[in-house]
Amino acid sequence: MKNLFILLSLHFVLASQAQFRRSVFSKNPVLNFENWDKQRIYYGFYLGTNVYDYKIDYKSVVGRDVLIKSTAGFSVGIVGDLRLNEYFNLRFEPGLHYTQRDIYFTGFTKQTDYLREAKATNLNFPLLLKYSALRTGNIRPYLEAGFSQTLNLSSNQSVKDDNAQQIFRVKKMTTNYELGFGIDIYLEYFKFSPSIRGVFGLNDELIRDNDPNSPWTGNIQSMKTRAVFVTFTFH
Repeated sequence: MKNLFILLSLHFVLASQAQFRRSVFSKNPVLNFENWDKQRIYYGFYLGTNVYDYKIDYKSVVGRDVLIKSTAGFSVGIVGDLRLNEYFNLRFEPGLHYTQRDIYFTGFTKQTDYLREAKATNLNFPLLLKYSALRTGNIRPYLEAGFSQTLNLSSNQSVKDDNAQQIFRVKKMTTNYELGFGIDIYLEYFKFSPSIRGVFGLNDELIRDNDPNSPWTGNIQSMKTRAVFVTFTFH
């Protein structure tokens, strides 16, 4: 009985894979959702992962460097899509992004001095212009670009203490531009869209320590977010 179950399961998986290849990658596939892209408005949701980093500029090349160790985080959000014409769509993709960056300030010996764990819960609100190439069978690649506002719910902006008390502070609201690419895959029951997008902060996020000569923030000219989102969208 167990062997029969394994054989039936294997047959089902192989048959499903064959059907997927025929419906998506074959030379003349049966078109799924042939009129999907003619919709004026449609919605979806996405799941994914993210990696956040900082781009740091210094006042002086001679001084303590700051090292960033990034940890992959989790992303979830919704999508609203407005059709402008055959090739262009306007998309609003608000999302919740959990992430962590470990910040190492060189030149210290005690961990309480050199390490800051910057955990963040970010609400991101991107407005993107999507350009889609011609559809080929059940595949349609696209590019997207736009701007976003990010609300960091863990910024410590209102906290008076600083790095002298082991508190790392950044601004709560930041502005970014975003660039990405992806593929729309029209499956039998839904449209699936894997994508990769870069996020580039436009403004300095760092809140300096109370001491202007602070060994932690005194030599930092600016600190801006850099991030990569890998998302899987379902419509």
